[in-house]
Amino acid sequence: MTDANPDVIGPRGRLDRWRLVLGGQAADGISTADGDGVVLSTADARRDQALEALYGAEKNGRGGLGASSPRVARWLGDIRSYFPSSVVQVMQADAMDRLGLRQLLLEPEMLRTVQPDVGLVSTLVGLGRVIPEHSRETARTVIRHVTNELEDRLRAKTVQAVSGALNRAARSRRPRHRDIDWARTIAANLKHYQPEYRTIVPERLVGHARRSTEIQREIILCIDQSGSMAESVVYSSVFGAVLSSLRSVRTRLVVFDTEVVDLTDELDDPVDVLFGVQLGGGTDINRALAYCQEQITQPTETILVLISDLYEGGIAEEMLRRAATIVGSGTTMIALLALSDSGHPSFDSSHASALAGIGVPAFACTPDLFPDLMAAAIERRDVGEWAASQDIPTAHEA
Repeated sequence: MTDANPDVIGPRGRLDRWRLVLGGQAADGISTADGDGVVLSTADARRDQALEALYGAEKNGRGGLGASSPRVARWLGDIRSYFPSSVVQVMQADAMDRLGLRQLLLEPEMLRTVQPDVGLVSTLVGLGRVIPEHSRETARTVIRHVTNELEDRLRAKTVQAVSGALNRAARSRRPRHRDIDWARTIAANLKHYQPEYRTIVPERLVGHARRSTEIQREIILCIDQSGSMAESVVYSSVFGAVLSSLRSVRTRLVVFDTEVVDLTDELDDPVDVLFGVQLGGGTDINRALAYCQEQITQPTETILVLISDLYEGGIAEEMLRRAATIVGSGTTMIALLALSDSGHPSFDSSHASALAGIGVPAFACTPDLFPDLMAAAIERRDVGEWAASQDIPTAHEA
């Protein structure tokens, strides 16, 4: 091919790209203008081999990677060399589904070659207790790498949003002298300026309540551990760790399927939380809410975040009655249909609408918006209005 050929675009021609997309079978029908087949560069030939090993299964009726852990480990290393990070993650996900890679991930030598991301952590959490003992420490290392990255990304914003909301919520109009916020006090009393005395008469003092050791809010994260909620469980474990580090907040983390497990004692380490989760199984939201209800000691100071797709396997009517009782006690309750970056989740729309009708807003939330959501709840703002301000569709709009 020459530069005059319209099929050539930059260093890789259009035909080369089609050859990589379609593979090397004769049925592809790709040839150059002179009738010869496309000859790939050495680098593209290696990319083609990696793609064929994964996606050739559809054409040939067999998987190109076979069941060999060492071979898959080499393939995982190859794709990290040949493709950008975003493509690697897509290929890893496809390999898990197409070639039974979930089972092969149980081998430590392969785990060391995988590019860690939330999807991989979700897979490892799903494998959970079936991971052999000799692979568990390697799996923990992979999970810790991802949760550390997530915590680095989300900690500062969460601490800032929650601490700021607590400060604003705790502001007092009758502060002690040493707790007076003079800047806000002056601003609030400018209209009382006395020009003849060149001073302001502070009719209203603005300050903050003392907060050094006082628990101002109790937050309960109640997480559905059914298989579809895997990514939400990962993010919830990270946010739980961050929130538990704040002195003014008491945080509890509860996971459930048909059983309820309180993982609050593991909150300081997201990896321990995730290894305490067992994804899959049924769902009994009513039972989980009953447990959480027992933990609420100061209803008006408590925020209960139910993270679930709301596919209730228990008694739905009782679940709704219990939620209404919790809201009626003064507790702020929110139903997050997902806490993930994965887009619009599948959920039980009838239950979501019913919860919205009793004062429990139901919507999905991305991790980047979760700190602002918690700030709105702490300040007792209307969470539904907050969601609308963020262009988040709520259950009754979905």
